[in-house]
Amino acid sequence: MSGCALNEKEFFSCCQLLLQQSEHLRDGWSWEAVQGSEEGYLRKTVLRSVVADCCDAQKQKEAASQQERTQVKLEQRDGGDEDDAVCMLSEGSSHVLQYEYHILYSCSYSAPVLYFRAFTLEGRSLMLEDVWSSVHPNFRHCLQNSPLTAITQQEHPLLGQPFFMLHPCRTEEFMRPVLQEAQEQPRPVNYVLLWLSVVGPVVGLDVPLKYCTQLHPSSPSSSEPD
Repeated sequence: MSGCALNEKEFFSCCQLLLQQSEHLRDGWSWEAVQGSEEGYLRKTVLRSVVADCCDAQKQKEAASQQERTQVKLEQRDGGDEDDAVCMLSEGSSHVLQYEYHILYSCSYSAPVLYFRAFTLEGRSLMLEDVWSSVHPNFRHCLQNSPLTAITQQEHPLLGQPFFMLHPCRTEEFMRPVLQEAQEQPRPVNYVLLWLSVVGPVVGLDVPLKYCTQLHPSSPSSSEPD
């Protein structure tokens, strides 16, 4: 690994090790290959009980407008889809939601990127402002005051479907001190696992501490996940 950058081969190696640990811990991660391509991504689905909290009204309005523009653009491209129903959460109410998380590699940022989407148990997808309202207030305040690290809606680069994502532009900034400390000790580091333990909790994806005790002292294999 060169500095804080992660190349694609290293990404696949880290994913392979994470998958091995996940299987041992029964944590639910799987590798999804893209048909007709050598690319793929890590995937996990979880059920979360969330209580919708109130965001700033203007930010909610802007988020809703952004999602509407993105949805219209995608529907125009795909010819429209009447089944793409969306759901708005009632403030202060508790909901059980299904979250689907994907970890992809970004060549532009030489870093992993977390994509996700959320549905009600009836299969209705959440709107952007509702995703914001389910983020812990401490995380939300930080993200909404740092636009480049905000949660946004983007087209999934491998599936071509609307997903939410955490922008990766500041990944190197928060990963650098952690990696430097690991190198000084020294101790084995799985870049993807370490990164996920930082960004995952922002959108309700916790990483069990048992992953840390499962790290093998040798370097991960360089082969790609099956």
